[in-house]
Amino acid sequence: MGRNTAGATARTGGRRRVTSAAELEQVAFDLFDEQGFDNTTVSDIARAAGIARRTFFHYFPSKNDVPWGDFDAELARLRADLRASPTGVPLMDTIRHCLVEFNRVPPEQVPAHRRRMRLILGVPALQAHSTLRFRAWRQVIAEFVGERTGRSADALAPQTIAHAVLGVALAAYERWLDDADAELTELLDAAMRELADAFADSGVPAARAE
Repeated sequence: MGRNTAGATARTGGRRRVTSAAELEQVAFDLFDEQGFDNTTVSDIARAAGIARRTFFHYFPSKNDVPWGDFDAELARLRADLRASPTGVPLMDTIRHCLVEFNRVPPEQVPAHRRRMRLILGVPALQAHSTLRFRAWRQVIAEFVGERTGRSADALAPQTIAHAVLGVALAAYERWLDDADAELTELLDAAMRELADAFADSGVPAARAE
């Protein structure tokens, strides 16, 4: 998961053609709101954006990639934050801190982020695509755990933690989407503390790194 917010540009009749992925994303999101995700085609988005259909693919590989924004850049940011964290801090505390900061959204961008996450978590047509994205997200966590514990990222403990952290993030996001007054970072922080407590007596190396 991640905030992955982008600048917005209102879509109006006769507007200039879009010149950035952020503008194209906004046009697409407006159409998804109006027509539904399934009923909106790449041609619809390109037409509304004032660009050729083939130009759409210069910005996004597919319609399914639009809700995810620049996800690769977000993963790189998460990986860098984890690696830059102090080595003396308990492993699960480090992951909790980085997860919370990774998902911190400025107040003015919260409505757009809610709209994005409702698409990602609520549109059945996106579920298969999301599985690939979630796998890449988990791998970033598993790599970090492996580095801190001297294990392969594909070993059981790093993968267990990665799957558990993703589960925490998804549960927090679902609660957040259901409650307009909820604070996402507070939900993530509380859920990650529960997860750390669960791992504490499990034998999984979630304490201090060597």
